[in-house]
Amino acid sequence: MALPKLETPTYEMEVPSTKEKVKFRPFLVKEQKMLMIAQESKDPNMMANTMCQLIESCVNGMKDVHLMPTFDIEYMFLQLRTVSVGSEVELEMLCQDDGKTKVPVVVKLEDIKVSELPNHKKEIMITDKIGMTFKYPSMVDIAKYGKEGMSAVDTTFGIINACLVNIFDENEVYDEMSDKELQDFVEQMTTEQFEGVQQFFDTMPKLRHTIEVKNPNTGHVNKVHLEGMQSFLA
Repeated sequence: MALPKLETPTYEMEVPSTKEKVKFRPFLVKEQKMLMIAQESKDPNMMANTMCQLIESCVNGMKDVHLMPTFDIEYMFLQLRTVSVGSEVELEMLCQDDGKTKVPVVVKLEDIKVSELPNHKKEIMITDKIGMTFKYPSMVDIAKYGKEGMSAVDTTFGIINACLVNIFDENEVYDEMSDKELQDFVEQMTTEQFEGVQQFFDTMPKLRHTIEVKNPNTGHVNKVHLEGMQSFLA
């Protein structure tokens, strides 16, 4: 006699970048095992690949997740984790006022949202007439240029190159260039101009949340700003 089939509950969430509403289910035991193996490996690439596989398995209609913006992947994974494992995590927050006291804080994962900082733009003006258009980094981009041992210079230029859509001026749009041409272009920038490029990445959508933590020794209330999935699952 065949065993009865277990019904899996379904939920709905909104994909941050597209605002599309999608249905999803919790992890199954076999998928939870995959996640535990990836976490124990301490390998960022393995963890990233596992996250993408789980999203494709658990979210209806999701394909090529590794090409989606990283904040979409982190948000969707957090939603899966919430309904599969639990909606609360306990973190130890360092009180900035004395730099040594740590306070346990319970964070509700359903409160974590994707947000962008003020004045965020995909189109960055380098001068009055020359600008650059960017796209958001994908998990593939992060895996390729965030490798351990890669120099900060190679990582910076690699991510810029991966996310650059085009360079434009008053007369033309330049969407084909070699790595050398791009590096020469960036190296001509002043520090102030390059800060404009960095601003795109600093203000782009991310998982963000602010927690108020009271230092029991001083009574001071610290505001701790968390960014990125690792901050909430550390």
